Parts: sequence; structure tokens; C-alpha cells
Amino acid sequence: MAKKEKNSDQLIAHIIKGIEEVKGNDIDILDLREIENTVCDYFIICNGTSNTQVNAIVNSIQKTVSKNLKDKPWHIEGSDNAEWVLMDYVNVVVHVFQKHIREFYDIESLWGDAKITSIETSY
Repeated sequence: MAKKEKNSDQLIAHIIKGIEEVKGNDIDILDLREIENTVCDYFIICNGTSNTQVNAIVNSIQKTVSKNLKDKPWHIEGSDNAEWVLMDYVNVVVHVFQKHIREFYDIESLWGDAKITSIETSY
């Protein structure tokens, strides 16, 4: 179990790094481990200002994780219109939104029992 947590921590760190490299906004980590019947351990949620930036964030995450951990997402959905792209790394699921789509779906409220950690950015 400790190895899985260490791997998740490393994966999360590199996902955050990938988001920050292309200036993704409003980064939140939702810890779902204490909630019953969840599909993964963590959600990472962020947003970009356009479909171009959303795709850039997704590409940056893939490149950073692949380069540092030799890992790739099990599945990616939504990159065609790039309003909401979901990247499934099995234990960690990344949601990259355009701002207005994120506000509409408000995933943080849907998972209100999750422990939310907001990542401060300096840009």
C-alpha cells in the first residue's frame, strides 16, 4: 500500500509540474480515498483560458509524466473539442477544463466530502 501512495505522490507532483509549465489556472487536488465506492484515489482539476491552452496543458502533463516516470495515461477523453479533457492515470484522474465549463459542472461541489488542496501558483 505504501508503494502505491508513493507512486501516486510522484505522479501528482509531475502532473502539477506539467500544468504549471503552461500556466494552468486554479489547480485543486481532491483526495477521494476516504469516500466509499470511488473510481480512483485523487482528482486533479485545473482550467485553461481556451481550447488551445487546454490542449497545451494536456500535452505538457503527458510529456512531463512520460519523461520523468515512464508512465502514460490509460485513457484520454475530450481532446477533440478541448472544453473538458479527462486524463485517466488509473489512481489519479486529471480534469482539464475551460473556465466556463468548470464553473458549469462544479465538480468540487459534487465531491463535497473530498479533502480539497488548492495549489498556489506564482503567475
